[in-house]
Amino acid sequence: MSEKHWIRRRWKLIVNVITLAAIVILVIALWPQIKDTYSELKKVDVYILLLMIPIEALNYHAQARLYQRLFKIVGNKLSYKFLYRASLELNFINHVFPSGGVTGMSYFTLRLGKKKDIAYGKATLIHIMKIMLYFLSYEVLLVFGVFALAIMGRVNNLVILIASSLTTLLILGTLFFVYLVGSKERINGFFTGVSRFLNWIIRKILPSSPETINIEGTRQLFNDFHDNYQEIKHSLNQLRVPFLYALLADATEIAAIYVVYIAFGKLINIGAVILAYGIANFAGAISVLPGGVGVYEALMTGALASMGVPAAVSLPVTITYRVLNTLIQVPPGYWLYHRALKSGQEPVKG
Repeated sequence: MSEKHWIRRRWKLIVNVITLAAIVILVIALWPQIKDTYSELKKVDVYILLLMIPIEALNYHAQARLYQRLFKIVGNKLSYKFLYRASLELNFINHVFPSGGVTGMSYFTLRLGKKKDIAYGKATLIHIMKIMLYFLSYEVLLVFGVFALAIMGRVNNLVILIASSLTTLLILGTLFFVYLVGSKERINGFFTGVSRFLNWIIRKILPSSPETINIEGTRQLFNDFHDNYQEIKHSLNQLRVPFLYALLADATEIAAIYVVYIAFGKLINIGAVILAYGIANFAGAISVLPGGVGVYEALMTGALASMGVPAAVSLPVTITYRVLNTLIQVPPGYWLYHRALKSGQEPVKG
């Protein structure tokens, strides 16, 4: 086996090893501070940590209502109970199969595709609209975060660069999405090109593989996507409530992180958490490791350090948050996911 072929087959393993090595180096460099911090774990208020459970429950409530409102705009009335369960399943998929959310979106689309009146294009659009509303609602929190940092005199050139970069990415991403889906020709051309490119990559990695992504099927999918987008576009006034639910979902995630700081007895500037949350989530979404593990923690710690929060404080808190967050969300998501696979359950109207 040639060296080039070996690297091609094991590229993900190589990236994982490099990422884990970086984490090990970070932990070794900060070990004295981490040791000092964790020696005080007995002082952590467990009752405050338990607040994460109702906060995360509220987060999934917001997600379920957000989906419910968006589907209502395009003519589908889905039950709150089903969408709450589907949100937990989706979170489990995104944790276990790291792919920038693509695997989760595919699962969500197939899950809803079992209903005759919910085409794949419609389900895909609703999921993407949810993400776009998350981005837009985060903009509101970002402005609040910068204001909170300014009050405490923590706004330096680096903070301004981080905030402006995040804002620019969010605005450009939103404008590109609106431009792309506004024309059937543009959306067909773009996604047909992407599908052909992905097929080309797959053939390079697996030469014997046939056309993995069906071009004609993709074209039909995004024709449906475009038609449903036009329906939402003409109902913009109905997006106000979904936007508020997206804002609640973002706010509860940030609140869950801050609760861990309070449990550790650390009251830091909420603005620093808001900015670091955005950076870590953007980068963690494209990580090849499950749940963005390692990448998320390292970037969250680095971003907070740039805003005056010592790594000896932020790293243990971030790790604790991630562990507890996983324990709260992944087990029920796993159970519901496998239950759905076994029962072939479909969304229920109601």
